Amino acid sequence: MADINKKDLEHLAELSRIELKESEEAKLLKDLEEILNYFKELQELDTENVEPMTGGTDNKNVVREDMPGKTDDTGKAYPARGPGQFPENKGGYLKVPPVF
Repeated sequence: MADINKKDLEHLAELSRIELKESEEAKLLKDLEEILNYFKELQELDTENVEPMTGGTDNKNVVREDMPGKTDDTGKAYPARGPGQFPENKGGYLKVPPVF
């Protein structure tokens, strides 16, 4: 069985700033014991010859370079796309409702 007791649970509840009823404490204590026991099982596995996973990507930068005046795949200029689609603009500036 895992090394967690009611005092530990009360401390965790205090840190989490949650109030637990007696019935909730008993259930949560049982659940936490099961979780910790599962981690103990995982620690027993032999992972000596297992390669670490990298997340399934080749870790290259997929973000486009931000260059004014350049065009995207459709041939539209990056800066001209936003203001042209905005409902109100004047001289390249976007008109928005006042904040205050």
